[in-house]
Amino acid sequence: MVNLSGYRGDSLKLLGEYRVSIGDPIIIETDKAIYEGILMPRYEFADDQHIVIKLKNGYNIGINIKRIKNIIKKSEKEELIPIIQLPPISLDKNLPKVSIISTGGTIASRIDYRTGGVHPALSASDLYTAIPEISKYAQIDTEILFNLYSENIEVSHWKAMAIKIAEKIKEGFQGVIITHGTDTMGYTSAALSFALINLPIPVAIVGSQRSSDRPSSDAALNLIGGVIVAAKAPFSGVYVVMHSSMNDDILAVHLGTRVRKNHTSRRDAFESIDISPAAYIKNGNIEKVLDNLPIRREDYNYQPRANFDNRVALLKFYPNFDPSIIEYLIDRGYKGIVLEGTGLGHVSNACYPALRKAIDKGLLVMMTSQCIWGRVRMTVYETGRDLLKIGVIPLEGMLPETALVKAMWVLANTNNQEDAKRLMLMNLVGEYVSRSPLERRPKDGVF
Repeated sequence: MVNLSGYRGDSLKLLGEYRVSIGDPIIIETDKAIYEGILMPRYEFADDQHIVIKLKNGYNIGINIKRIKNIIKKSEKEELIPIIQLPPISLDKNLPKVSIISTGGTIASRIDYRTGGVHPALSASDLYTAIPEISKYAQIDTEILFNLYSENIEVSHWKAMAIKIAEKIKEGFQGVIITHGTDTMGYTSAALSFALINLPIPVAIVGSQRSSDRPSSDAALNLIGGVIVAAKAPFSGVYVVMHSSMNDDILAVHLGTRVRKNHTSRRDAFESIDISPAAYIKNGNIEKVLDNLPIRREDYNYQPRANFDNRVALLKFYPNFDPSIIEYLIDRGYKGIVLEGTGLGHVSNACYPALRKAIDKGLLVMMTSQCIWGRVRMTVYETGRDLLKIGVIPLEGMLPETALVKAMWVLANTNNQEDAKRLMLMNLVGEYVSRSPLERRPKDGVF
């Protein structure tokens, strides 16, 4: 049976003439070159003027049908996307025990040729089989907690992750890895930092910018780096472990409350903001950069504080912002609002009445900045001073995403507004920095 999924029009007619099907090994002769590979499906919105094949080096290319002189179907059949099944790995029982908990994301995805996107497909055990190098550093246990795109992860999932990590600690694991989609990884790393405050072991959150079946994938090295941190790091706490550059030589270990994804697709999309990474991984070794990181310790009876109150909103101010949005949140019973103001922490005076009403109703209203680097300073201009008089709480250099998550956590773990204010202004897990550096990014790992 001929399968030509995704092809239509002229390309479908051409392939039909040569009687080839998806997955067939073929040779395509064009007016300029000869290409050999496997005929691939196309996604449903593709044009009808190209044929796609996967070359032996793993890359896909599209060939314009107007250039095709001949198509030859080879006799042998090859797999569409070859997967090598490795024999079971013999583990060293003297190595640390590390748990890999899969939540989904690109690191655990394959390409969906119907849409051209990626979809969750690989289990944690698949990752372990595909990257046998991790067996040099730890005894690996794998578990799928859920399989979600990161944009679908919510407060309840943060709680489930925190509880699962605590269970792994009680079971004697020396480190935990969370595989996670990159788009909301910064929110989850902050959430786990607060839910697992005073954590006795390192938790490494890892992901990838490119799915694991692409030749340019960063999934393997990021996962190896996460295993190294979980197994060998002398410090505890929650960290994001991702590429530090476009190359495969250095990984950065970012503090969970100071990290942000700053590029949609680059390998080095994640950066520590206003602080250097906590450490780097080079040649399989951890090079610590930040001092005063919490020390790894044994505490098998560790208890998380995993509750979050989702009645907190993050509002980005913009020209012509409608203050009725604030009124809506009041009416909906929200308990906190984190403002992402302009510059040093400003919103228009049109917002003042709604902000007064919110604070009078008992809502925590807090200010962060839209600027990636630097901090709010609400005493410099009249607008900032007016907002302070109204009762808006400045959060210095805390990242807006971290501020949102911290407010959710604080409001779920306090009984009154004054305690909530006090906790929001305390530096609990590195969410505040003592000062903003002059250099926007570190040089040689140090600001």
